[in-house]
Amino acid sequence: MKALPEIHVLHLLDGAVRATGIAVIIDVFRAFSLAPYAFMQGAAAIFPVRTPEEALAMKAADPDLLLAGERDGRPLPGFDFSNSPAAMRRADLAGRRLALRTSAGIQGLLAADRADEVITGSFVNAPAIVAWLRHRAPPRVSLVCMGWNGSERTAEDETCAEFLAAGLRGALPDLEPVRRQLRTDPAGAKFFDPAQPWFPSEDFDACLQLSSWPFVLRRGRDDEGRLCLAPVPVCGTASASGQRYSVEAVRAPGGATWEER
Repeated sequence: MKALPEIHVLHLLDGAVRATGIAVIIDVFRAFSLAPYAFMQGAAAIFPVRTPEEALAMKAADPDLLLAGERDGRPLPGFDFSNSPAAMRRADLAGRRLALRTSAGIQGLLAADRADEVITGSFVNAPAIVAWLRHRAPPRVSLVCMGWNGSERTAEDETCAEFLAAGLRGALPDLEPVRRQLRTDPAGAKFFDPAQPWFPSEDFDACLQLSSWPFVLRRGRDDEGRLCLAPVPVCGTASASGQRYSVEAVRAPGGATWEER
């Protein structure tokens, strides 16, 4: 049996900068819930970008590129999608490429340059994340809670880090108490506030689904050297009891290999 890694929980943008080992950049509300839905809807690649201006410049050079993201939670002018996972899971993205800009998760993903490997973290593919980490068995795992805008700690990311750590130790907890807790926490209550329509209530449910999707999203570079998120398939993902973890390493969609950064 492989030894469990050291698990370090870090916080916000500074935590992403300090992350080492395998870094799991956690953004439950909403970037890294949206990204798995995009791939389930057929997306070919996601390019993380730091600023809205960078994303718009990419689209000007490549009009077929789709843009998704937010600033302070609000939709961005000129973008095709906001940061809504619920909207993403209704979209037809077969073969499409997206640039994604967000204020927390994407910033952390771009900042984690000390880490040996970087993957995204959320509840929606948590069983696969646990299976992947148990398979890789690194000496150290950094669970980075990105919070609000990378500068304020939030309950959903902290709870997700606890959830993943419990999975690494042998069992995935029941998600229902987490839903109830977050429904009344300010981080979750905003999805039910009519004064903030850019946080639709359906996003709350979309972000708090515990799926059996068999992949993690890993930061790498595509065949043209561009920084990307790409799915890495994970077979035999963890059940609710945390049992039967296994991973099959395969090539990324389209046959491209993904260089870790």
